[in-house]
Amino acid sequence: MSTDWSAPPSHTALLERGVAARKDTPRRLLSELTDGSRDPLGILDAQNRTRQQDLVPLRRERMAASPFAFYRGTAALMAADLADAPHSGILVASCGDAHVSNFGFYASAQRSLMFDLNDFDEAAWAPWEWDVKRLVASIVIGGMATGRSDAVIDAAALAAVTAYARGIARSTSLSPKERYYSHFDVESSRRLLDKASRAAIRTSVRQAEKRTGERAVRKLTQTDAAGRRRFILQEPTTSPVGEELRANVQAMVAQYRSTASPDVALLFEHYGVSDVARRVVGVGSVGTRCYLVLFQDGDDNTLLMQPKQASQSVLAEYGRVTQPPALQALVDQHGEGARVVAMQRILQALSDPFLGHLRAENADYYVRQFHDMKGSVEVEELEDGPFVTYAQACAAVIARAHSQSVTASCVAGYIGGGRAVAASLLEWGRRYAEVSLADYRSFVAAS
Repeated sequence: MSTDWSAPPSHTALLERGVAARKDTPRRLLSELTDGSRDPLGILDAQNRTRQQDLVPLRRERMAASPFAFYRGTAALMAADLADAPHSGILVASCGDAHVSNFGFYASAQRSLMFDLNDFDEAAWAPWEWDVKRLVASIVIGGMATGRSDAVIDAAALAAVTAYARGIARSTSLSPKERYYSHFDVESSRRLLDKASRAAIRTSVRQAEKRTGERAVRKLTQTDAAGRRRFILQEPTTSPVGEELRANVQAMVAQYRSTASPDVALLFEHYGVSDVARRVVGVGSVGTRCYLVLFQDGDDNTLLMQPKQASQSVLAEYGRVTQPPALQALVDQHGEGARVVAMQRILQALSDPFLGHLRAENADYYVRQFHDMKGSVEVEELEDGPFVTYAQACAAVIARAHSQSVTASCVAGYIGGGRAVAASLLEWGRRYAEVSLADYRSFVAAS
């Protein structure tokens, strides 16, 4: 330790830095779109070339289903657009794909039901407003897709940005340790909701509580004459894997266990690998390598794990954000799967204790439980009041996640009361929804 010690910057000093950042990027500029040339279909084609080619038509089919489905699959395109538009320059640990369908429920290690971000494939460092813009645009596009009025959509978007501003201000007034321990569990949070919103959450919670790994095993597997469980193959959703992967699965499991916590690694000694299958998930992820690995003990107890391919974050690749040296060193040494796991643990209040990562098949993977009470709110089915409430809840979650970064107090200073930023981001969201709709029409025509 140096004898010339100086204290880290105070909350007040960081707030002042945020206020000063308005001179470089006035808050009104956050409403501006990129003025450069764009090649949206070229970006999507470039992504498709790196994916499993037999699944690319399925990805196109799912993205062509609706303007909102298309938007869900275009995180790379949006990152490229944001890179060429004015931004605050205040970087925080970011989700990278914080649209309204990437929030949901899951069980903590203590078996409490949590509400948080649930997708971290693109997580990396980026300007704070990129996550909020991704959310706002999804509110606008999702609201339009379900026939909501302009007044309701605007109210939801403004309420979301305001909730983010208040959340950042409140979180950064706490100590770093208090921010770290904060979380949104369902039981305590829904007491704050109105009657209609509680009813909507209640339905979603019941569905999430049913989505357990054990239930998934009962639906997806059958037992052979020797008592071994095997996956029921239903192509293309669940399909067989090659012999090479089957031969290497034990080595892959060993590598995963070396990255999991010691208690989880020991837990796996009770089980043996029973079967493995390829699994298709999501919209934007279709075509990336994803598997289900079934573990079974001598009494037919099971664990269902999901290794999923991790590629370079779109925030770095298309957003062109230089990542912190520590994160880049982690990726260089352990792969993109390690990045996803690390960022999930930073951004999520209470993460899956089974998280781990590995490298195989010339690809990087992260590993998580499959269907551990994971569920989401069906945004399309919400009435207008709960739709606005849900938008606020998602924004509050982003604020809690961003507050883990040292620069969060700079964000609070830059935002201020929130009114100017809310107006700018709503204007941007409306404009970007038009751009995304035009991209969708071009995509459908090309497909």
